[in-house]
Amino acid sequence: MNTTNIAYFEHWPHPIAAELLPQHPNLNAITMQFDAPDASNWEVLEKAHVYQARSTRSELPEQFWPAAPLLARCQNLLAISTNGSGTDTVDLDACTAAGVLVVNQAGGNKQAVAEHAIGMMLCLSKRIIQVDRAMRRVENLKREEYMGNDAHGKTLGVIGLGQVGAHVAKLAGGLLNMRVLALDPFIDDAAFAERGAQKVDLDTLLAESDFISVHCPRNKSSEQLLGASAFKKMKNSAYFITTARGGIHDEMALAKALSAGELAGAGLDVWDPEPPALDHPLLQFENVLISPHTAGVTHESRANVVRVTIEQINTIAQGQKPPRLLNPQAWDACQARYRRLFG
Repeated sequence: MNTTNIAYFEHWPHPIAAELLPQHPNLNAITMQFDAPDASNWEVLEKAHVYQARSTRSELPEQFWPAAPLLARCQNLLAISTNGSGTDTVDLDACTAAGVLVVNQAGGNKQAVAEHAIGMMLCLSKRIIQVDRAMRRVENLKREEYMGNDAHGKTLGVIGLGQVGAHVAKLAGGLLNMRVLALDPFIDDAAFAERGAQKVDLDTLLAESDFISVHCPRNKSSEQLLGASAFKKMKNSAYFITTARGGIHDEMALAKALSAGELAGAGLDVWDPEPPALDHPLLQFENVLISPHTAGVTHESRANVVRVTIEQINTIAQGQKPPRLLNPQAWDACQARYRRLFG
């Protein structure tokens, strides 16, 4: 039986890995430490067949990002696997050119992220966070001053209708009878109706939505997608929610829009960079609900992500195509690398 070496930094996202890995004796997981000498970490990586990489840029030193310099140095690599659905640290084009597969764990934490997004919508529209803060400061609070709105029957705009976005659409439509508009250039027209959404362009989504929830990956086409002009097109009564990635929206433009009353509030789980400084302008608003990229961080989702990760890596170790392959055009070259390594 071939042994597949997996290199990863410090720990898996959930301790269930200690139960699952022994079930696959062909997988040899090797821990690296951020405070170890670089030479020892490179020694592990250069022998690795799979690199289980962190996908958040602030959590991984740039020299260990899966990009051209690392790929040139690590000639035994068959695949890069990320801890979640994001691939912020991965140069997909460089991996494809090197014949290295890239897989993520899309959908592994969709329940957690979707619940977080819906929770932010409800918390903001019902003004729960604002009245909670006020009750800690003010005696005999006048409750009418914190009157909110129902989310039921409102319009939700979803940017990115993949695993998480589709689940948000399902929850919003089912639980709250919301009309769901969606934008996603990477799925075909039939998929919108199947996922409970109406396909629209960005301007229509911005103009007609009472809530806008972002669930697309950060890439060249989505960076700074939502800036000053986008926020001006939103209803003054609308709420902006993002649990996707920092850098898709312009943080300073959002702060200016909130100051100008161009939208009712925001729920922000992601930042660029992460974490935000304590004096960040967006942290000063009472109508902004914040979290530190924890939408997908639940016990259940982390365990599921690790389960999916190990299943995919074992599939690759068997020389088979994994289900969440992001660069299928690298498959033939990777197969040639596999035969060179394992026969």
